[in-house]
Amino acid sequence: MLRVTKLADYGIIILTQFAARPDTVLNARDVAQQVRLPLPVVSKVLKLLARDGLLVSHRGKRGGYGLARRPGEITIASVIRAFEGPIAMTECSDRVKGDCGIEKNCPVRTNWHRINSAIYEALERITLEQMTRPMPPDWGGPAGSGAGQPFRVL
Repeated sequence: MLRVTKLADYGIIILTQFAARPDTVLNARDVAQQVRLPLPVVSKVLKLLARDGLLVSHRGKRGGYGLARRPGEITIASVIRAFEGPIAMTECSDRVKGDCGIEKNCPVRTNWHRINSAIYEALERITLEQMTRPMPPDWGGPAGSGAGQPFRVL
């Protein structure tokens, strides 16, 4: 199963809180209460997001953090990269030579590059601004996936 790490997921959740009120400065305690995560986890995530330039730190009595750019300019890909580094499905698709022992002779390497590019491009098209809005009811998701369909208990 392919998954985004918990920290990256928490980063997206936290940044979505900032994106809902882009001109607001929030401190770690307020964010922790809003997203219902432990304060130490939120503090760690906020520091990582600030280090990567997605948030800016404001010092002083009314200090905290704020978005470094408008929500429409911050992509989900950039958030995931802040926590996980380059987005790559396999070792050979991270563009670093020599990570895989069969890299030179791999019969599916170019296909993995194509898959990796498709996922990366999809994550680059989704912004924090979009994440603040619920999915449209008519969104069907990928063809044949059943995504976007109502959940039914059988």
